[in-house]
Amino acid sequence: MEAQNMEVAALVQKIAGLHAAIAKLPSLSPSPEVDALFTALVTACVPPSPVDVTKLGPEAQEMREELIRICSDAEGRLEAHYSDVLNAFDNPLDHLDRFPYFSNYINLSKLEHELLVRHIPGLAPSRVAFIGSGPLPFSSLVLAARHLPNTLFDNYDRCAAANGRARKLVRADKDLCERMSFHTADVADLTDELSEYDVVFLAALVGMAAEDKAKVVAHLGKHMADGAALVVRSAHGARGFLYPIVDPEDIRRGGFGVMAVFHPDDEVINSVIIARKVDTGANGLQSGHALALGAMPVVTPPCKMEANTLEKSEEMAKKEVAF
Repeated sequence: MEAQNMEVAALVQKIAGLHAAIAKLPSLSPSPEVDALFTALVTACVPPSPVDVTKLGPEAQEMREELIRICSDAEGRLEAHYSDVLNAFDNPLDHLDRFPYFSNYINLSKLEHELLVRHIPGLAPSRVAFIGSGPLPFSSLVLAARHLPNTLFDNYDRCAAANGRARKLVRADKDLCERMSFHTADVADLTDELSEYDVVFLAALVGMAAEDKAKVVAHLGKHMADGAALVVRSAHGARGFLYPIVDPEDIRRGGFGVMAVFHPDDEVINSVIIARKVDTGANGLQSGHALALGAMPVVTPPCKMEANTLEKSEEMAKKEVAF
């Protein structure tokens, strides 16, 4: 236990030092210095760690919350920059591999699709919403092109400029142009339209504070259709310094049955929670009642989920970078 405490203390000290260095940067826009510091931060946070960031002291918690806000700002600038780079080409989708973390999105999207298929059998969504799609909506692009080829995708972001950039990315692809739309809206302002979706994806940085995320989930639970699936991105261990951690209990309290919680231990940073809107007019596990009433969620062991499939997805990410 003492050795574990020392490991956690050393990690927190290292991340605090990186936070201090990042906070002094004159700009978070992509540059060699910015890229080097954030690479060091990700490298420190990705390996498995015994740290529970929710139990850190007040000073460390304040540092972590500020670091997540900084990471959100930097990620937005990075995506906007590369969206502009890609949009300079006649067909931006032919050059997606220029983004340094493209393979990560391929693997994350494949993982989310596999979890949906595994835990919500028979799901064949005709319409999907992605909340917090940003200027470089890789998740929607990969899901639409590789996993859900007959599904309509509605992408929502609060930033009109982000939607403008994202819309240009699909301009040369007739199929995606017809199936993908982009809307400037806050999730709190979405009501009746949410009932039209079979699956809603919630980006990791929508609602960065725990109470804000819980409000978003409760809003989705109020307006989504019974039986519809919700995919929530979270974080685990030291990765909680990069992204908010979502408590599955907040998902349940929002009116969902938690079907699975998955914590990757590879280069995919985000954890994934698969949930289903409780059917208030039915009973039984299929409707989500048992899970919503407090049963433990299905926790998929991080190293055991279709290891061969994930290895194949990594190979595909290297060989098949264009649509």
